[in-house]
Amino acid sequence: MSDQTVLIVVAHPDDEVLGCGGTLAKHAKNGDSVHVAILAEGITSRDDMRDRAKRQVAIEELRDCANKANAIIGSRSVEFYDFPDNRMDTITLLDVVKQIENLIEKYTPKYIYTHWVGDVNIDHRVIHNAVNVACRPQPGNSVERLLYFETASSTECQPPGSQPDFLPNWFCNIEDTLSPKLSALKTYHGEMRDWPHSRSIQSIEHQAAWRGSSVGVKAAEAFMVGRILA
Repeated sequence: MSDQTVLIVVAHPDDEVLGCGGTLAKHAKNGDSVHVAILAEGITSRDDMRDRAKRQVAIEELRDCANKANAIIGSRSVEFYDFPDNRMDTITLLDVVKQIENLIEKYTPKYIYTHWVGDVNIDHRVIHNAVNVACRPQPGNSVERLLYFETASSTECQPPGSQPDFLPNWFCNIEDTLSPKLSALKTYHGEMRDWPHSRSIQSIEHQAAWRGSSVGVKAAEAFMVGRILA
């Protein structure tokens, strides 16, 4: 039992499971305290103009899915914020940084997982940058490991050369925790798609197998290292 505190900062409900659900389940299985922060509401970009009141029921339903998914993963808490979906580039970066700094002060996490900067989704890129600012190295910062994950249907959609490529150099063996990851994704029934969409159950299984085979195990999740303090 390692009893470490883990914080996951993501844009949308389902990103936490897509990106590192197996790793989070492994943390929880090992006795770590896993806390998830979902910053954008995940719905209103489906309309031409943001109308949160119009989408209130759908937002609540999606949050219910997130709570169920994270119960399967073993997360201790899920916190929801109300940044506009796929419009986070309209928000001053400092406002996002302040929210993340508050989370770090609240949980004093040793591990932080968040999005890769090269994703095609603008919210992912904003959050990546905000997490980096909030985690800047300074005396008293609790964060010892900062890792960036790939997000199916976003990371692989970025054309080469448009943003930095995702070239993983840290892998987590999820042979024993792939099953809860897939079960958690199934609770996000409105977000998942049919094969061969990259955000389908079959695709996520293939991704785990591919990442695993690249390091000699049956299933893995891949990350890029932001910073590790040994």
